[in-house]
Amino acid sequence: MSDRRRSTAGRGAAAALPVAVNGPVDVVGPGSDPPVPGAVVGTLVVATPGLVRALLLNASHEPLSVVPGRRAVVLVVAGKAECVLERDGPVLHSPSAQMAVPAVVRLRRYVRVPFQPPPAVTRAGVLRRDGRRCAYCGGRGETVDHIVPRSRGGGHSWENCVACCLRCNTRKADRLLSELGWTLRIPPTVPRRGPLGAMFAADEADPVWEPWLGAVA
Repeated sequence: MSDRRRSTAGRGAAAALPVAVNGPVDVVGPGSDPPVPGAVVGTLVVATPGLVRALLLNASHEPLSVVPGRRAVVLVVAGKAECVLERDGPVLHSPSAQMAVPAVVRLRRYVRVPFQPPPAVTRAGVLRRDGRRCAYCGGRGETVDHIVPRSRGGGHSWENCVACCLRCNTRKADRLLSELGWTLRIPPTVPRRGPLGAMFAADEADPVWEPWLGAVA
């Protein structure tokens, strides 16, 4: 191994890792193995930070999966997908070209996915569904409130949970909306769950994915 390769590999999470795939490239879903490190895709050396991820969209723009950045590059280079959104700063190089690491890629061919039930109710999921806005006053939603309090028979469901600011949460306490004369800005609904499942309701989702995740959360 050359001194240059050795020094590059020792820079930690931001170090460039050569990655490659021999033969056809198949679409992967959650939990699939990334490409084998150390090979080459055509004449392009893929060098992506190990912790970079990309959102994989179906041809219909529906989110399918989160894949390693190097996998997203492989799909684009192999012609299986197109880059929809790039990250700042080109990090992929060949003797004659350079390519930015994708943040979002879209498959060129539609992939059918099975129906899945709604995701479990979580704080992150409720806040995302409600746009982090209080269901009562429209302020910043910082917590989750049960419309019908649990102490009064309310369930922990998507239809009974809303984003709420701390002020409204304190004022409402265990009272009903009718007792306060309050109304909901928007009636809560059950979010549609796509192939990514709980990822739609995860706080660790990359903020740049919001335009696509917001449509399904």
